[in-house]
Amino acid sequence: MADAPPLTQNPDIRFLGRLLGDVIRAYGGDALFRRIEYIRSASVDRARGLGGDVDPGLDALGPDDMLAFTHGFMLFSMLANLAEDRQGVTTEPGADVAAAVARLDEEGVDRAAVLALLNHGLIVPVLTAHPTEVRRKSMIDHRNRIAELMLLRDTGATETPEGDLIEQAIYRQIALLWQTRPLRRERLYVADEVDTALSYLRDVFLPVLPALYSRWERVLGARPRSFLRAGSWIGGDRDGNPNVVAESLELATGRAAEAILSHYLVLLHALGGELSISTELAPTTPEVEALAEIANDPSPARADEPYRRAVTGLYARVAATYTRLTGKTPARPASVAAEPYATPRDLRHDLATLAHALAEAGHGALASGGALGRLIRAVETFGFHLATLDLRQNADVHERVVAELLTVAGAEPDYLALDEAARITLLRRELATMRPLASAFAAYGDETVSELAIVRAAADAHAAYGPEVITTYIISKAATVSDLLEVMILLKEAGLYRPGDPPSCALMVVPLFETIEDLERGPDVMQAYFALPEIAALTTARGHQEVMVGYSDSNKDGGYLTSVWSLHQAGRALRPVFAEAGAAMQLFHGRGGAVGRGGGSSFAAIRAQPQGTVQGRIRITEQGEVIAAKFGTRDAALANLEAMTAATLLASMEPPEVEVGDRARFIAAMAALSADAFTAYRALVYGTEGFRTFFRQFTPIAEIATLKIGSRPASRTKSDRIEDLRAIPWVFSWAQARVMLPGWYGVGHALDAFADKGLLRAMAEGWPFFQATLANLEMVLAKSDMGLAARYLTLVEDQAAGAAIFARIRDGWERTCAGLLDATGQSRLLERSPQLEASVRLRLPYLEPLNLLQIELIRRHRAGEEDARVREGIQLSINAIATGLRNSG
Repeated sequence: MADAPPLTQNPDIRFLGRLLGDVIRAYGGDALFRRIEYIRSASVDRARGLGGDVDPGLDALGPDDMLAFTHGFMLFSMLANLAEDRQGVTTEPGADVAAAVARLDEEGVDRAAVLALLNHGLIVPVLTAHPTEVRRKSMIDHRNRIAELMLLRDTGATETPEGDLIEQAIYRQIALLWQTRPLRRERLYVADEVDTALSYLRDVFLPVLPALYSRWERVLGARPRSFLRAGSWIGGDRDGNPNVVAESLELATGRAAEAILSHYLVLLHALGGELSISTELAPTTPEVEALAEIANDPSPARADEPYRRAVTGLYARVAATYTRLTGKTPARPASVAAEPYATPRDLRHDLATLAHALAEAGHGALASGGALGRLIRAVETFGFHLATLDLRQNADVHERVVAELLTVAGAEPDYLALDEAARITLLRRELATMRPLASAFAAYGDETVSELAIVRAAADAHAAYGPEVITTYIISKAATVSDLLEVMILLKEAGLYRPGDPPSCALMVVPLFETIEDLERGPDVMQAYFALPEIAALTTARGHQEVMVGYSDSNKDGGYLTSVWSLHQAGRALRPVFAEAGAAMQLFHGRGGAVGRGGGSSFAAIRAQPQGTVQGRIRITEQGEVIAAKFGTRDAALANLEAMTAATLLASMEPPEVEVGDRARFIAAMAALSADAFTAYRALVYGTEGFRTFFRQFTPIAEIATLKIGSRPASRTKSDRIEDLRAIPWVFSWAQARVMLPGWYGVGHALDAFADKGLLRAMAEGWPFFQATLANLEMVLAKSDMGLAARYLTLVEDQAAGAAIFARIRDGWERTCAGLLDATGQSRLLERSPQLEASVRLRLPYLEPLNLLQIELIRRHRAGEEDARVREGIQLSINAIATGLRNSG
């Protein structure tokens, strides 16, 4: 491979790195600074090919200095990430709605069609509690404050609004980072995860979404409905997490309602200050006068100000709603008494009354913008629930619960023994009657009690906050039609499913197809599901149906290439099934941060979806470190939500980029590549004797399990089989050892065996799907380091067996690099992505010493060394490496 060009460092990184060095010298001492600087310089020289060895410098560090060194390198990576985000390294050029609309204009798609798509569309980033964020929230908060100060510095200002010198303020924040404990001492609880998600929803999504809609209204020349909304799994995702119970759901929905209603009260207070319009100077409407009279505002100072008096009444009603839903008194109590609002629509109606009056009176600018415009948009988007919460549980759990309900009710003594056809017949019969199965006088197992409590809590949430609070029930491991009907049985027990002609169901039941086999079987399952008359009636009434596709388990099951191809093929195969059923298809993509879990550019991934599968509707999970990266600041959220929306527009409305004949050739080629990659991956991971032991000794999987980064266990069962390991620790462990195996293994074998190299080049040149696949592959190859990974072999007990397995892994990496370069016509990895190349190369010198130190600390720990600093050092090294790699979970 060709040599990379000399590295030009981002000036922000130099500035922040200099301040970090000053902080280390001031708070850690000059001796520590010199030792850290020696290791840093030696590692940089080594990365530049100037020789040098970092090991002696590491050996000179005592236990306390090891911790300080790791902390310092982690902070440099965090600050480098911040600097890169500011320069747009992590966003695509032209990934905004204005550019997308302009592109569609050029291709003959008119604005009316774009607006119609958005008015019937739905775009939802869904925050989940998947445990891949290793940093404490306190660390992220300090980082975000530095980002705000850097923005102020960009304007040329030298002082903050409080009068501090900006450089000194940044220095203080870095000093706080240096002195803030980066590791959690206690494990996270669901309540902690709820609070963390709420901070993003409250501090970022609430101000950003109305601002985006204002921007898009100008671009489109019209006001679209609120198609972009926020979603969450936190408090409703029970799959493999016994800590999520009915009380978790109540906590999540209750705190969200408290946050959004508090926000409305703040905006209404500001609106009251803004609408100082006097009837002596401007007319109003009878509708506004009626709102003003109902308010019973006693203040004579506002007698000629009907808008302010009306807002007094609105404020009082929202305050009463706050008290009804939270049981608390607002921080700023209302000045008059009023009845609470029954629904968000009622509040929106009153706000619209004010806006229409302002427009009719010739005050159009006052009607469409400012506090009133933002508040109307917020109520439309967030309701009384803030973010729509999904329920999720494993199909095996539903099966057991329904079996017990049927047995206790005397309806079926052995449901589990029935075949699929008999199950469907029985479940449909139960769904046709209003008779419940559960009895308050019967005894049930803990699992059944818990699951019934969940659906009843969901029904209570609907009654309190409105139907948008929970709209979807996702079934993990869904493989049959009965898996979907079992959930409807449970929903019926809470009154959320009601029989009739037609029936009604307040929640959409959604299958999650995860494994390669499930993805292949998914279209047949949906066809059979739609064929049921009651399901057809529900689907027709709703107009759309969602299917979730899982990237993580499909990758662990079949490897990277087979996973992404199976997901692509599943979308293509589902499209005619939905067309036949007359239902709009809504795909929910269960993506993670790492490439091995569907990570990479969301913009490219959405645009690479099969033609006709987006249709203006898409949901995508956002989790762990990705949440902080995409939504940690308002600017980052603006850019990433813009990109998500622009990609959805383009994927839905752009003409096909691949000709029909080429598409057939490309599909046949991908099928062959996928089959070869699958064979190679399965042979290594599931067909190699001793591989499971090698994985658990070679990687820090055992040490990762000790991190306090999530409320759920690393495995679904107590088994140590790879099949039972969650995808997150599987991917995370390989990333720590710098192998990144789930993101590339098997691809090299497939590319090498494919005879028509010219066809591969044509696919890389002209097929968005293959381009996105190779781009993610290339990134993960560049972040791998086989030389450094080989050092982890010292942790493997059977050296001969370990060396043999690692030789196969190294050979696979070399084949994959060679195949990718040949297909893309590059001489080195990331040659055509100079910003990303610079980003990766910048990090390598800082990651190598951390990996070497991690290996030494793990060796000591596994040998029985009991010094608490060794264990803490391992955890801190995991934190630091994950921060440097960015998308490792």
